[in-house]
Amino acid sequence: MVGKNYHANEVRWTIFGLLLVLILLSCEQTYPAVHLTDEPFERLSEYHFFKDQLNQLSPNNRVLPYDLITPLFSDYALKSRFVWMPPGKTATVNDVNLLSFPEGTALIKNFYYPRMDSDHMNIVETRLLVKRSNGWDPLTYIWNEAQDEAFLEIAGDFKKITAQDPTGNSFTIDYAIPNKNQCKGCHERSRTVTPVGPTLKNLNRIYDYPEGSMNQLVKWKEVDYLTGYDMSRDTAKLADWSDPSTNVHDRALAYLEVNCGTCHHQEGPANVSGLRLDSHESNLFNLGVNKAPVSAGKGSGGRKYDIVPGKPDESILVYRMQSLEPGAMMPEMGRKLVHKEGVQLIRDWITSMPTTE
Repeated sequence: MVGKNYHANEVRWTIFGLLLVLILLSCEQTYPAVHLTDEPFERLSEYHFFKDQLNQLSPNNRVLPYDLITPLFSDYALKSRFVWMPPGKTATVNDVNLLSFPEGTALIKNFYYPRMDSDHMNIVETRLLVKRSNGWDPLTYIWNEAQDEAFLEIAGDFKKITAQDPTGNSFTIDYAIPNKNQCKGCHERSRTVTPVGPTLKNLNRIYDYPEGSMNQLVKWKEVDYLTGYDMSRDTAKLADWSDPSTNVHDRALAYLEVNCGTCHHQEGPANVSGLRLDSHESNLFNLGVNKAPVSAGKGSGGRKYDIVPGKPDESILVYRMQSLEPGAMMPEMGRKLVHKEGVQLIRDWITSMPTTE
């Protein structure tokens, strides 16, 4: 009799346990899958890149966060970056060792500043690059004051921002949100829009994922976002511009490649300048050393050469980086402030060059 009661109780507890599991599963929140269409959505939330509250930027399934070794300076804005690819699609490495993304890829970049009056962040804009059948489509979404939605904006805009630089100094700027043509201009290679940030050498770093730290390129391979990459063979890695323990030459070239090299490239819109600001460039003349500008106008600041070894104050490159005057400042878009730390790096690099005197 005892055995029968024990067996009956065991069955009842088993059934109860199964019911409890089913209840818990039914209560678990599910999220719609990422959704892209041929036409852009008016609201950022319609893509379902993020779950929970939109402004938490908590990535949905298959939305993978990433970071860059050396990022573009954007008036001290902080950035969170994500990539999404359709199931069954993967990026490959082309014959010149560059990433080739599949149709349907979405590159997502959020620009934000920490709020000075709270612990929250003020997300200003989210930029998308969506790979369509006819190429990359740049899209910009501007966040509302409530920080619960971002809306498509083709014409660009300005936002009054008050924030702090890394030294704690406050600043207020009319933060410029680019229009669609400006986005295309900065992402142009051979008259074709292309991603410029997530290159193999700029992704080749450790990232702290929720499940543990891992090299980003290894992670991309693990989740089938990258094929054709052999880490034992492809070891190129961009220098960290902000790491003072590394070579100043490598750091300076990394900084120039990211902040200037998208235009000053043989396939870029400023190719006529003759400057080739690339981290692999070994010809000092191509980098601007003792090179007279092709056409600088007032952008020369009365100086003769792009770079004068040992003399940053006589170098056009430093002058243009320090300028905020239209027609002289470089980069000519994407900033309202002088990047003091970046300028100092380039000054240190030029100072370290042996003079010809």
